[in-house]
Amino acid sequence: MSHRAYTQKLAALDALRTAEDSPSTAEQLRKALRDRSNYIVGRAASVCADLHLDALIPDLLHAFDRFFVDPVKSDPQCLAKNAIAAALRDLGHHGAEPYIRGISHIQLEPAWGGRADSAASLRGTCALALSECPLDDLEILTYLGDALADPDRNVRVDAARAIEQLNRPEGALLLRLKLLISDADPAVMGQCFESMLSLAPEGGLSFVSRFLKSENVDVQLEAASVLAQCRDARAIGILRNFWQEPLLTSDTRQAVLISLGASPVAESTEFLLEVVSREPIALASTALKALATSRFRDDSRPRVESALAARDSTDLTALFATTFDAGGPA
Repeated sequence: MSHRAYTQKLAALDALRTAEDSPSTAEQLRKALRDRSNYIVGRAASVCADLHLDALIPDLLHAFDRFFVDPVKSDPQCLAKNAIAAALRDLGHHGAEPYIRGISHIQLEPAWGGRADSAASLRGTCALALSECPLDDLEILTYLGDALADPDRNVRVDAARAIEQLNRPEGALLLRLKLLISDADPAVMGQCFESMLSLAPEGGLSFVSRFLKSENVDVQLEAASVLAQCRDARAIGILRNFWQEPLLTSDTRQAVLISLGASPVAESTEFLLEVVSREPIALASTALKALATSRFRDDSRPRVESALAARDSTDLTALFATTFDAGGPA
């Protein structure tokens, strides 16, 4: 295919995004889904999703199967399979078979210094889609438990999100085990903390708080951030105790304050106001910025002004003017 013909095909597909739902539109997309180019098929799949054309689900499933044949050659970088899996999920397809196939697919392709797996995004998409399928919960959790040990950190994050999305109490046990075993990537730990609190808010609060004592500062920060944004006001009390730790670094304290700016509970305002009133200027400045972005910004404003008047700091007063009065932090 010439470059010109290829470009014309892509332009025609993009034009369909604003086309009316008609037999002609559907037929053009069916034809594109049969194309040899994985890029063309991927683009067609995304258009199907944009236009909510669930009538084309059989065509998407056929194309999905086709790109598992000699996949490195037929679908480099998993471009088609990624787009098709996402489109199937967006279109509300709850047949589990394609997602089961996708969640275990590894596609090793030539890369600098060896080979690299290009199917991580596909596995993550399929993990999230599986949690919406009418399979037995334990079967779904088996697949998601395997995904929690995936070599790719993004798949592990999506697996934790999918377990939360499944919304079964048994899922909290998987997340608990994963956290106790630990993960090399703090972002995975953070998602597991968040999903654990969602599934088991009562026991999860005390469990997550254990990790504030982790020797890994990044894990500490992930736990603190999740607690700061928890809807249970008791989490603020846990963070108050954490704040008293004498060996807590300034960077960790700054991170806690930033996270408190996104807190959904009013108790976070009390914490931040105390920091503005009493702590060193650097920490007070961060707390002031957090208050300026908080959902309780307007309610807290008079008390912030009172705290600043008592403190009589020109730096903090100037910062207040550029955050509260200007609509956000400088």
